[in-house]
Amino acid sequence: MKKNIGSIDRLIRVIAGVVIIGLGFMFQSWWGAVGAVPLFTALVGWCPPYAMLGFSTCKVTEEKT
Repeated sequence: MKKNIGSIDRLIRVIAGVVIIGLGFMFQSWWGAVGAVPLFTALVGWCPPYAMLGFSTCKVTEEKT
């Protein structure tokens, strides 16, 4: 899997995931489990919908050999 999530995108996903999980606990709702999705994609650095659409926010330069 080629990384397709950049650093700012990753930070936003971590914050969103933590907020969603926190709200799930606060309102005692299982919907807080949805927060695991942005956290997981941020940790892995790869987003399936981005890959399907050919979209990337990751600015990795490839070295030429």
